[in-house]
Amino acid sequence: MAAPGRLYERAGKSQDPTSMRPLWHLDGARTCFVGPLTYNAPHQHGAPVFLAGIYNAFGLKIGAGPWRSCRTAVIPAGVVHELDIGGNPIGVLYIEPTLEGATTLAALTSSTEEVDGALIGAGGESSVMRELWENAGSVDFAGAALDDLLGFATKRARRRMDTRIVHALAALEAATEDAASVSRACALAGLSPSRFQHLFTQEVGVPYRRYRAWTRMRAAIAAVADGSSFTHAAHAAGFFDQAHFGHDFRRTFGAPPSRSLDGVRLSRGATRRQGFSDKT
Repeated sequence: MAAPGRLYERAGKSQDPTSMRPLWHLDGARTCFVGPLTYNAPHQHGAPVFLAGIYNAFGLKIGAGPWRSCRTAVIPAGVVHELDIGGNPIGVLYIEPTLEGATTLAALTSSTEEVDGALIGAGGESSVMRELWENAGSVDFAGAALDDLLGFATKRARRRMDTRIVHALAALEAATEDAASVSRACALAGLSPSRFQHLFTQEVGVPYRRYRAWTRMRAAIAAVADGSSFTHAAHAAGFFDQAHFGHDFRRTFGAPPSRSLDGVRLSRGATRRQGFSDKT
């Protein structure tokens, strides 16, 4: 796969990767983590995820299947999996269904095989994640780098989402907890509860309540990475307490929140990266 040329332009100053702190980038439709991980126990996400080993292959196990070695992978929402990264840095990119989900991310893999709905690649796009990890200024241009990466991938997406679910997702993003109820979502979509739940799961990959929990988790991660305490972030995002947040974090990511949220760099928005050209 050939990524857009401008993704390879340097900006800022690189530094010794061993001295870098993990990076989180969060905006309206994307959640990206770049940093070292060890082992993530069986877990499932509320959104599709693209994984890219920055320097090495990593171990991936889908459901009860065997361990497999891969350099990239796309895991659809709701698919149970576990990871063995061995302490190496990895790029992890979640995109919301409004960006067409797993069909968009599939374009970032190569030499793939499909295993229980997941795509496991022997190659694929890892250079962007590598620069986000190595470049000292990546906190300022992460959004722009992801814009380019996903702009390339979105053009190759295979399908479009049902517009009724797109509207429900947009409303959920802006809603309060009460306004995000299932009954409210059904009314916005103009569907009966049973039809809405079936269509939402079909289009997004997980039930509505599961995806609503994912949006709450994203809000809590952003608050912690922005400097809030775990307790304050948990309450602000709608969790009962820090223990509730920690439990859901482990279920979502297969590891405690302290492992990837302590001492992180936070990037928001799509700030233009120095040195980007306007050419495609």
